[in-house]
Amino acid sequence: MSKTPLTLCLWYEGDAEEAASFYANTFADSHVGAVHRSPTDTPGGKEGDVLTVEFTLLGAPCLGLNGPPIFKHSEAFSFVVHTDTQEETDRLWDAITGNGGTESVCGWCKDKWGVSWQITPRVLLEATTNSDKAVAKRAFDAMMTMKKIDIAAIEAAVRG
Repeated sequence: MSKTPLTLCLWYEGDAEEAASFYANTFADSHVGAVHRSPTDTPGGKEGDVLTVEFTLLGAPCLGLNGPPIFKHSEAFSFVVHTDTQEETDRLWDAITGNGGTESVCGWCKDKWGVSWQITPRVLLEATTNSDKAVAKRAFDAMMTMKKIDIAAIEAAVRG
């Protein structure tokens, strides 16, 4: 288990190991650590089933917990992933949505386990927080028309 004082715990319905492997194969600085099996029957599984999976996601320690289908992920919690290029934005968006996930709006998508992601190019953040309010508004308005963020369209909006 991580020595850091904070570990994110994500609830899955028996597929924490699959989710952790997907994240490790998709995101930089990510890997699967220890897999722990249940010492006894639980409400969500049987003795010997995978109970928890330790993994690192973009350098952050996480724990995938397998449990019964009583708690669901929601957009109230999301991972924000900052990207530098359209290629990186496309790769991450396509990996999440192409693996059973769903598209949303304004750079948001959801993976097949219901975890929400914001694939956010840094240029978008810089544009929407620009001290020139007209620039920020144009960039924000452009973003509001998008699902996956189009960096070229954001840059065009910034230029006016």
